[in-house]
Amino acid sequence: MVSNLLEADVETVLDAAVSGDDEEVIVVDPSAETVASLVDAATDRDGLPSMSMLADDRVLTAVMSDFLAASTAADLVADGALGIRLLPDDVDNALFASPSRVLVLVSADDRVAALSTDDEEFVTEVFETNRAAFEDADEYDLRTPAISRVRETMAAEIDEATRDDFDALLAAVDAAGGSAEIDEVTASLLVAAKNDVLLYDISKWGEDVGIASKATFSRTKTRLEDAGLIDTEKVPIDVGRPRLRLKLGDDRLHGADAAELADVAVDTLS
Repeated sequence: MVSNLLEADVETVLDAAVSGDDEEVIVVDPSAETVASLVDAATDRDGLPSMSMLADDRVLTAVMSDFLAASTAADLVADGALGIRLLPDDVDNALFASPSRVLVLVSADDRVAALSTDDEEFVTEVFETNRAAFEDADEYDLRTPAISRVRETMAAEIDEATRDDFDALLAAVDAAGGSAEIDEVTASLLVAAKNDVLLYDISKWGEDVGIASKATFSRTKTRLEDAGLIDTEKVPIDVGRPRLRLKLGDDRLHGADAAELADVAVDTLS
């Protein structure tokens, strides 16, 4: 049987693709918007089958350049809920394939529809073909650390208040549609300054967890300092050079919550 889903969104297509008791759905050649939506769906919903994604390298690079999306995807990969591999060749249509159903996405401008079939012979052939293609494909190298590890280690090695501000700042930036000015290093330094954390501590944590090198933290600190967003004060230690404590530099930031901190930082750095 063939049916149509008109004006379908990714959630609707995903619901149709996993309407049975299937344990896996294969997603072939998704757009960047579809990849991001699937990561959100897999995070927010219980009971979904595992997803095996064959996607174009350029699409994955575009989505995974966003730290929150990439670190969330890394969590799903670590949990076995998501597999990501590189699409080896161009395909005619993006599709969702499970053992019981195949849905083909058809896009026109900003409209999306899905053509669906549960014809047993056809579905089996499509699913098995794409399962074999997924097994043969190269894995996507997702270098971003899992968001759960980032949160756990920040709370343990810095403090819970900084972790909470980090979560809130990333959520505020994400809700605003993202910002090229606020990457994960910038966000870490801003919330560290809000909580009077030592530069050494936040940069060591960031390097250990896999966010960026100490040198990257240092360069970003200088950029934020030059912009007047943060300041530093020397903290003497028993042996060696004094450490630097991060402080908020802009008067507008004193007493600001994480969302206001993000707004001022984006406005200043733009």
